[in-house]
Amino acid sequence: MEVGLIFKIAAVGILVTILGQVLKYSGREEHAFLISLAGLILVLSWILPYIYSLFESIQGLFQL
Repeated sequence: MEVGLIFKIAAVGILVTILGQVLKYSGREEHAFLISLAGLILVLSWILPYIYSLFESIQGLFQL
């Protein structure tokens, strides 16, 4: 896993937290939820290839 990916995930987390708090205090809880969901989907799309590679390695290790 690349170190840059970890920093990108952290940056998305910080940005989503700040935007979520601002939207909650302005009375837009629905938008804050959608921002959180979008951040989660973005991060999952980044780490999904690594998870797939991990499962392939485990499958090769145990010859399943």
